[in-house]
This record gives sequence, structure tokens and C-alpha cells, in this order.
Amino acid sequence: MKQLTKAEEDIMQILWEIEEGNVATVIEHFPEPKPAYNTVSTIIRILESKDFVDYRKEGRGHVYFPKVKKTEYSNQSMKKLVDGYFQGSFKSMVSFFMKKNDISIQEMEAILNDINKEEK
Repeated sequence: MKQLTKAEEDIMQILWEIEEGNVATVIEHFPEPKPAYNTVSTIIRILESKDFVDYRKEGRGHVYFPKVKKTEYSNQSMKKLVDGYFQGSFKSMVSFFMKKNDISIQEMEAILNDINKEEK
């Protein structure tokens, strides 16, 4: 799966949230200052070429929707992060975040409980 630029990811986050919409609908979900219509339209076409977005014709326009699930992209991005910065070690990543973000023992226990629930 290809990586997304920040701008592409911003649009995907909106499409994952709204599930489908035309360019104008996507723009509505951006904070101020809103990007230009042509900018969003161009980025959506790039997302189509990367196979992240598809569309259906509706009247004279298009309604866009994600082809890639958010969880699928998140998992791939997390794997790339762990592999690229922590030599594939999830333990090293967790240790790094504990040291840098002052995670409390209670927060770590909650995370471990969530992991244990997922494994079952």
C-alpha cells in the first residue's frame, strides 16, 4: 500500500469520517481557512490513482468514497513506524513513548488490558 502525503491523509480522514461526499462536501469539513476547490479536486484524483478512493456518478458530478479502510491504513502506517524507527520492536516503541510522554503505570496497565482483550 502506498504512503499518503499530509494533504492526502487530511482528505482521507474526512472521507473516512463522512463515508462519502462530493468535493464541496469534503471542503465543508475542513477548518478555516478552507482549501481551494481545485486543490481538493486534484488531491482526490491523486487518491483515485493511488487506489485509495473511488467514485460513482451522481448527476453531473461525482460522489467519492474510500476504498481503503481506516484500520487497514492505520495498521500499515504503524508497522512502517515500528519498522523504520524502532527496528521492528513494538517493545522499543512503547518504551520510547513511556519515556517521552510520561505514561503513568495506570495508563500502561489499561493499555495492556486492552491488548489482552484483543488477543482473546
